[in-house]
Order: sequence, then structure tokens, then C-alpha cells
Amino acid sequence: MNSEKETFQQKKYIQKSLFYRFSQFVGFLLGARFFIAALLTFALYVSTFFLFNQDENFRKFVFDFKVHGIIFCTVLTILAGGIINQFYDFEKDHMVKPFRTRIQSFIKQKYFLYAYLFLSILSLGVAWLISHRVFLFFVIYQFFMWFYSHKLSRVLILNNLTFVSLTLYPFFGMMVYYGTFSKKVLLMAVFLFLILLCIDIVKDTLTKRVDKVFDYVTIPNYFTTRNTKIIIISLLIITMAVSMKLITRTGISGFMAYYFTGGIFIMILCVYLILNYSRKSKFLTLNVLRFWVFVGIIAMLLNGIENKL
Repeated sequence: MNSEKETFQQKKYIQKSLFYRFSQFVGFLLGARFFIAALLTFALYVSTFFLFNQDENFRKFVFDFKVHGIIFCTVLTILAGGIINQFYDFEKDHMVKPFRTRIQSFIKQKYFLYAYLFLSILSLGVAWLISHRVFLFFVIYQFFMWFYSHKLSRVLILNNLTFVSLTLYPFFGMMVYYGTFSKKVLLMAVFLFLILLCIDIVKDTLTKRVDKVFDYVTIPNYFTTRNTKIIIISLLIITMAVSMKLITRTGISGFMAYYFTGGIFIMILCVYLILNYSRKSKFLTLNVLRFWVFVGIIAMLLNGIENKL
């Protein structure tokens, strides 16, 4: 009888232990923004091969270890950036994202800091092996990742501009690496910058009260509701104008032409939703824009495959 009871307790202990370890693992993935890093890695590979890399064939690209090394450093830096950002935003996230914060609580904050230091040092170490210029590129990237989380995330307008710029920084690096400078690439970068900026501002409208409590000076809690709507709608209209410019002036074709044409209607839909300005419409706008960014990556992939065949 006692042996059966002990066996049952041991099984229960093992189950609790496994659940605890699994929760720690999931908590780390969420804390490091792993899924965002995975999406950005996919986007970076697609844009590098099909947009920036105009000359190399697929075989050369696969064996271009320098490019893979740069992308690997980028992934590590993004993961490290996600960790340091959640470290500084922990109290705010506790109110805005209680479920995620609860899962992250299975890991002590000091272990997140250890992971941040490990990922940052590993990234810089690999960058140093590639070249001194690549090392400097990632030193700047990591510094602004930390500085954004520490200071700039609380500064009006700079918080949005810095966040979007840091998101696009690796793509800019690849553009410089391949020397791919053209009107089409520039307009596509502006289009993506504007969409990401709209996403970030709309996201701030959903956390307006919490941001105010923790002294995050954002556009929604600094300006009136009317002015915030005007800013978002203005950005959406400018994005529509950039889409039209890409379609009519750059000779863009294939799936990307369909994407930017569809983008005009998506922006009109978002303008309509922002005019409504209920919490539900803002949440819908946020997810529509996020989905459209993902559609853009798929469109670029399909367009690139079509052109390479």
C-alpha cells in the first residue's frame, strides 16, 4: 500500500517537474520574442535572395556562409533585444499581457539577463569572425536595441520611429552588403516603414492607459483622440500614395504588383476602421496590417520564384 502511494507521488512529482520545465521553456521563448524572430528571419532570407541579391544563383547563395553568418547574428541580436525589452517592460507587460507574464514568471529575471548577455556576446563573436565592419554593424544594432528599451521607448515619437527603424535595420544592412540601391527598393522600404509605423501607433492606442501609468509618452496618450486618428489616417493615405507610385512608376510586376494594388484597398479598409475608433476596430486594424505584412513576404517569395524560373 505504501509502495503504491510512493509510486503515485513520484509520478505526480515527475508530472509537475515536466510541466514546470515546459513552462520555463515556453516562458523563455515568449520572453525572447522567438516567434517574431523566426518571422523576421524568414523575411530576411526571402528579401535577401529575391530582392537584394540580383546576381548570385541559388547554389552560390546557399554556400555564401558570410550571408548566413550575418543572418545568424541578426537572429541572436533580435532574441537578445526581445529579452532586454521584456526585462524593462516587465511591470507594464504584467498588466497588458498577464498570461504571457505569468508563463515568463516560471523563470527568474536574472536568467533572462544571463541569456541576454550570452546571445549578445555570441552574436558579436560571430560578427567579429566575419569582418570588423560586420562587428561594428552589430555593436550599433545591439546598443540601440538596449537604448530603446532603457530610454527611447518612453520618449514621444522617438519610441515609434526607433522601434520601426530597428525592425528594418537588418534589411538595410543586407541592402548595403549587396549594394542594391534603386527607386523600387527605396519605395518598398518606405512602404514597409509606414505600415510598421501605423502598426506601432495603433498598438499604442490599445495600451494607452497602461502607458500613461508607467510614464510611456506615446502619441495616443499625448495627443487628443481626434489628433491621433488624423496622424494614423494620414500615414495610411501616404502609404496608399507610395503603393500607387510603386505600381505606376517602377515597372513592378507579378505577385508584387497584385500585392501593392491590394494594399490600396487594405489601407482604405483601415481608414474606415480607424474612423470608427472603437477598441474592436483598433484591434482589427492592428491584425489586418500585421497580416498584410506577412502577405507581402509571401508575395515577394512567389514573385521571386516566378522570376528565377
